[in-house]
Amino acid sequence: MSFLYLWVLLLIPVVLFALRGRLRRTSLQVSSLGLWTDTNAGRARYLWIPVFLRRLALVLLLVTLARPQAGSTYSMDVSEGIAIQLLVDVSSSMDMNVRDLEGQNRSRMEVAKEMVEKFIAGDGDTLQGRGEDLLGLITFARYADTRSPLTFGHDALLQIVRGLEVQQRPNEDGTAYGDALALAAARLQNIEELQFGQGTVQVDAIESRVIILLTDGENNSGAHLPLEAAGLAKEWGCRIYCISLGDTDGNTAAGVQVEKLTASEKTLQHISDETGGIFRQATNYESLLSVYEEIDLLERSEIATRSFDRVAEWFWLPLTLAVLSLLLALVLEASVIRVVP
Repeated sequence: MSFLYLWVLLLIPVVLFALRGRLRRTSLQVSSLGLWTDTNAGRARYLWIPVFLRRLALVLLLVTLARPQAGSTYSMDVSEGIAIQLLVDVSSSMDMNVRDLEGQNRSRMEVAKEMVEKFIAGDGDTLQGRGEDLLGLITFARYADTRSPLTFGHDALLQIVRGLEVQQRPNEDGTAYGDALALAAARLQNIEELQFGQGTVQVDAIESRVIILLTDGENNSGAHLPLEAAGLAKEWGCRIYCISLGDTDGNTAAGVQVEKLTASEKTLQHISDETGGIFRQATNYESLLSVYEEIDLLERSEIATRSFDRVAEWFWLPLTLAVLSLLLALVLEASVIRVVP
């Protein structure tokens, strides 16, 4: 409510007092009313109604000029979300073993699935989960397949991740992460075309577009070269984080020593550097976990609290009542309570 509204309320009695004489009806002075003591007043008893309605209309017009408002303030947490495409190698080489935290041998595929699942849902410890982010899943061997489009439905995505299996068909075996990168970059570029329920995702709210590539081999299949796909990702504003899950020993936390990289790993490192991401090696469960923890810390959604003031205009209500009061007064004076001066 504006301060002007309060000032007008204080002026209303002053205005009514100043106009009191003009609002009185014209009268005829007589010496005595004794002859009319037994006379029925009739409609004359209602002559005060038009006068009252006119005064009411005047008061309501003054209130209208004050522009009454009703407002409320509320806060809202706004998350600057991240769109992440998860790329997982399912070629036959992912069936090889790595050691877990207990020193037991497990297949690379099983370890990779567990890491991706923890990255999505969190592990209650160092991985916080990606509850506010838009996630998609692409697997690749000889061909790249979209297992899940970008979605906020993480429960369904987790079920898909748990069901991943190594590609055992010889005619479909291979490693085509170049195609997978190109497909992921295209999905992130055309994110505004995806439908979510009754509406579309708000592209303006997606502040970061990320691709996380997990592979254990060299690109030897597909129609797109890795560097070509990286160029598309860079042009479309996508960062690529590359993880090499193999047998080599590297520094997975503080950086990578180039002289220890294979030719395929040097390509992965170049892809990450060109797009603003990072490249890391992982040789077991523990090192792979540390890589996902690092990426999880680098790519976090920013949540800002914004305050809003909602103001509802109420001037129309006193204005409507003022017009109705004035019209009613005019109608009564012209019909039922007609007065001849």
